[in-house]
Amino acid sequence: MPALARSPSFAVLAVLALATAVAGEVFFQEKFDDGWVDRWVKSEWKKEDNTAGEWNHTSGKWNGDAEDKGIQTSEDYRFYAISAQFPELSNKDKTLVLQFSVKHEQKLDCGGGYVKLLGADIDQKKFGGETPYSIMFGPDICGYATKKVHAILTKNGKNHLIKKEVPCETDQLTHVYTLIIRPDATYSILIDNAEKQTGSIYDDWDILPAKKIRDPEAKKPEDWVDEEYIPDPEDKKPEGYDDIPKEITDPEATKPEDWDDEEDGEWTAPTMPNPEYKGPWTQKKIKNPEYKGKWKAPLIDNPDFKDDPYIYAFDSLKHIGIELWQVKSGTLFDNILITDDPEYAKKVAEETWAKHKDAEKAAFDEAEKKRLEEESASSKDDDLDDDEDANDTDEDEDESKSSGVDAKDDSDDEKPQHANKDEKAEEVSKDAPSTKKDEL
Repeated sequence: MPALARSPSFAVLAVLALATAVAGEVFFQEKFDDGWVDRWVKSEWKKEDNTAGEWNHTSGKWNGDAEDKGIQTSEDYRFYAISAQFPELSNKDKTLVLQFSVKHEQKLDCGGGYVKLLGADIDQKKFGGETPYSIMFGPDICGYATKKVHAILTKNGKNHLIKKEVPCETDQLTHVYTLIIRPDATYSILIDNAEKQTGSIYDDWDILPAKKIRDPEAKKPEDWVDEEYIPDPEDKKPEGYDDIPKEITDPEATKPEDWDDEEDGEWTAPTMPNPEYKGPWTQKKIKNPEYKGKWKAPLIDNPDFKDDPYIYAFDSLKHIGIELWQVKSGTLFDNILITDDPEYAKKVAEETWAKHKDAEKAAFDEAEKKRLEEESASSKDDDLDDDEDANDTDEDEDESKSSGVDAKDDSDDEKPQHANKDEKAEEVSKDAPSTKKDEL
């Protein structure tokens, strides 16, 4: 009896603990554990032209937990598109949190690491670069110019990119990216659980027309003074300033001793820049005491502005997709989460990324150490091969001299063959594929 009496209280505690752990609602959570293949649909986009890339289910070359696997791009010069479905939702009057982790093991030069939230009306088998989306979020890297976090909100069929620059991480380790959109139209972008940007959707996206505009009917007053500086009336041109010549006869010059006036003509001393010449005179300027500033038309209410209290909201969200082009493969996605609870998202990041980041860094450092050692050993082997080749050449020359054979003639016989090899190499280089990132 005592044991039976205690059971209900234990059940209540368990329910309370679960409610405390997840105060809000989890709409989608993917850890890419067993059965992930059944939850995701690989698109057939780009399959016909053989440029659709394959995904690997792996924890990567270095990791903090070999059992914590994600999906990784595995082929260079390929398009990737894959999506999963969740119960249709709207974030009206509620917070929306989108979070995932991404790792660029290939030391990414140019490519994306972002995800997309899409509506209900899509064909997952045809999901690709032209498929309309509601939100696109995540890092994008290309050369030295682009190393930022994309945050694009689609409204009325138009994609609106965040106006603020949010730098992304560029190393070869796992990082967690979090986008929080709140029902008061504020947002936050976090990287590794640290806030990197926050503000208002009204201010940081050009979704709506401006509330205020310059009055197009306003005219600058006739007495408005917008000259900031005026000539100094006290500054006068020095007397004789314009009489100073730009060049003068070089006082150091002397007539050459072998100069013959009859044959060479009358000798004239060369000229030189006049150190006294200061150029055309310009009157000094002073601050205009009447200056009122640059005139601007006054602000008025924009007649085209219409407030949208749901500027932050999307009526129908039902799919999450990963769609990107990669020149160099190796980007790994994991631990995708869609919820309305920022605290739960933070906890998930702590239990995944934060828990394993130190071990992953140690594994990466060890892999780098091994790579550098192998490169050093390979370089030494190449040096030894070069030395052996040099010794072989010296021996051949000695043998040629002792046998009376002209080594130079042998080398001349080889020249056409080397030329042909160079021509073939040039032909191959012309056929080599060029790399170009598609505009998304």
